[in-house]
Amino acid sequence: MISYQNSKKILKKGIIKIKNESILSINSLNRVTSANIYSKFNYPSGDNAAFDGFAINSKDTKSIKKNYPKQFKIIGTVAAGTKPFKNKIKKFQTVEIMTGGIIPKGFDTIIPIEQIKYYPSSAKRKFILVDKKISKYNHVRFKGSDYKKNELIIKKNTIIQPSHILALKTLGIRDIKIKKKINVLFFSTGNEISNSDNVEDWKVRNSNSHYINALKENLLFNFKNGGILRDNHEKVFQSKIKKMLNSNTDIIVTSGAVSAGKFDYVPNVIKKFKLSNYFKSVQIRPGKPILFAKFKNKQKAIFGLPGNPMSSAACFRFFVYPYISNILGLKNEKSFKAVLKNEFTKKRNFTRFAKSKIYTTKNGKLEVEILKGQESFRIKSFVKSNIWALLPSGKSRFRKGEIIDCYLPNYSNQTLI
Repeated sequence: MISYQNSKKILKKGIIKIKNESILSINSLNRVTSANIYSKFNYPSGDNAAFDGFAINSKDTKSIKKNYPKQFKIIGTVAAGTKPFKNKIKKFQTVEIMTGGIIPKGFDTIIPIEQIKYYPSSAKRKFILVDKKISKYNHVRFKGSDYKKNELIIKKNTIIQPSHILALKTLGIRDIKIKKKINVLFFSTGNEISNSDNVEDWKVRNSNSHYINALKENLLFNFKNGGILRDNHEKVFQSKIKKMLNSNTDIIVTSGAVSAGKFDYVPNVIKKFKLSNYFKSVQIRPGKPILFAKFKNKQKAIFGLPGNPMSSAACFRFFVYPYISNILGLKNEKSFKAVLKNEFTKKRNFTRFAKSKIYTTKNGKLEVEILKGQESFRIKSFVKSNIWALLPSGKSRFRKGEIIDCYLPNYSNQTLI
């Protein structure tokens, strides 16, 4: 049995490679960029108005005094989305302009509509009256002031969020290069597993496959359900692995049959193949029997997760997902910190993944409560939880008021860093 830290080192050494592909930017949500993305255009594409109002040349107001207003002749209207106004501009002329309208050459500032006085009247708008000096560039949005042409928009190895899609479409980015999604093939194991809703007392409903399938959008992979492997399916499982090695499947994940019982054949089957990286059993709770292997000279890997629901959930979150994240080139996930609300005791040499609940205090501090019911078969505490607390090895007692590491449960902390 190895430590959690050593298991993470083996996972990094046993990384597999995947290819890139090009897709439409509008379809890229939760995909990972495989190259830097740069703007093809300036944004805004031209100097435009930030307010509804009137555009003037600020130089025409240099000598204006309050008691001696000057008339500026209205020569047209510029709306957002219309072609730029190209009339030659004379002194003391103005155009009405709407928000987003391109400011005609010869004008350099905007007077907001709320400040405008008309002459001879509001009903007969032939002129506007200006009774003070107006500064240059008031309420002007400059060409390229947000993004300049060839400026970096999104770095390589970034998870695409809705805000990125908004930027990509705004800046005319139609296609982007991204990492291919990792294909995960999942098997449940055991004679006790049933897909029926109504089961006998000696059966167990198949929940682990549905839980992991539900994670696929948040945790960046494709999911294929391989079905249930029964207690006498050792040769069937071996055949499934052989087929996987010549398919587009990247990772096999099993649930159950990984410990040391009579029908726990997963480790024995895997050892029949040539492996370049391998571990079995890690000093963690829940999930100690977890197994990992990379197939030698193949860009394929396998995880054997324990069958208990919480062991399976914790191991997927803290082993399989970080492995996928590493394949995709994402940054190492960082925890966020919270103050422990209650005492908790664990085995000293084990890392503990604890079902927990995080709160925000009135003064803005994060506090985390480790919930009762940490056993791997208990799902009630998982339903009540909204965070995983990670308690490292080397320490058994954690006191109220200590600062501990926390991880989001169903998606990574990547978007927070």
